[in-house]
Amino acid sequence: MANITDERVENYLYAMLPEREPVLQEMERQAKARDIPIVGPAVGRLFYQYARLINAKTVFELGSAIGYSTIWWAKAVGQGGKVHYTDGSRKNADEARRYFDRAGVADRIQVHVGDALEILSERKEEFDIVFNDVDKHDYPRVFNMAAARVRRGGLFITDNALWSGKVAYAAGNPVLANSADPDKHAKGVVEFNRALYSSKDWFTTIVPLRDGVAVALRL
Repeated sequence: MANITDERVENYLYAMLPEREPVLQEMERQAKARDIPIVGPAVGRLFYQYARLINAKTVFELGSAIGYSTIWWAKAVGQGGKVHYTDGSRKNADEARRYFDRAGVADRIQVHVGDALEILSERKEEFDIVFNDVDKHDYPRVFNMAAARVRRGGLFITDNALWSGKVAYAAGNPVLANSADPDKHAKGVVEFNRALYSSKDWFTTIVPLRDGVAVALRL
């Protein structure tokens, strides 16, 4: 993943972070060693902050891997809150459960194994936050579902909104654009971002932290 910000600034941002608890540090080491996609500590803290700002008690997460971001959400919603973990891999889910137990938040997390979009489509309730981190070509499909699943005043948050800078081709500036033709994932992210910014249902900002985080307020 290419750096979005200057490498020196990126290093500074991460150097400023307080030390995480042992279970999160272990997950970060595993992610690095095994090339597991996680949002990392800087974005994890951002999630925690946003959830606390709106007093979120319910979070639905699409694409959870080993549950790193799930733990940040679970800590934010507190006792009595509920976070829905989803992943297509039973192995990932089993590993995540062990981390949830170690972090002391297992009672706040409901684990779902299967297609995240199908699982969300079966839910009838609204959530305080929906977090989107599925395959990037599926982002437009998630957009079409999100407005009905997020309460007014809630948040729709999406990882990889800048997709290692590959979205730059859509700016129409040849200096910014990549020389290679965009793949289906870059196209999916670009279509998603355009839909978010043009929609009357959302007020959207992309935060250029790590790989870009789209934060959309439900109007």
